[in-house]
Amino acid sequence: MKRLILGLSLGLLCSGAAFAQTEYNRGFRLGLGLNGGFPTDGDYDGSVGADIRAQYDLSRTTSLTLTSGYTHLFLDEKDAGFVPAKLGVKYFLGNQFYLMGEAGAAFGVNGEIDHSLLLAPGFGFANKYLDASIRYEHYSDYETDQIALRLAYGFSLKKKK
Repeated sequence: MKRLILGLSLGLLCSGAAFAQTEYNRGFRLGLGLNGGFPTDGDYDGSVGADIRAQYDLSRTTSLTLTSGYTHLFLDEKDAGFVPAKLGVKYFLGNQFYLMGEAGAAFGVNGEIDHSLLLAPGFGFANKYLDASIRYEHYSDYETDQIALRLAYGFSLKKKK
């Protein structure tokens, strides 16, 4: 009986050590990005914007994101702008390429546009400092959607182990 308990204890100790060596260092990353977009229907001439994205890495392949910033739409008569606020999930297909889905709201900041639900699936590339992506943005209450490009500088806020 003592040998059985000793054997199980030793087995649990060794398996715990094995998992500790493969555990991923979870933590936050921060990204500062510039965006440019093109309408899918020609309602406006284009868009530019800037954003900040907080990313929490759950594992090597899955992260949660929170993104906000400002997007400016160039219209023929009067320009418009909005502040997006999006929650997302980023799934890495390997070491650097990823798929991402975001949902949130777009809050109009001048009288030209109102608030809208915002859905944005995307595909991108990220390494230690660079994050480049392309996404489709659907606005439920605006009369247009867009294809947007994002280029960002990112860095880790994780504590070193």
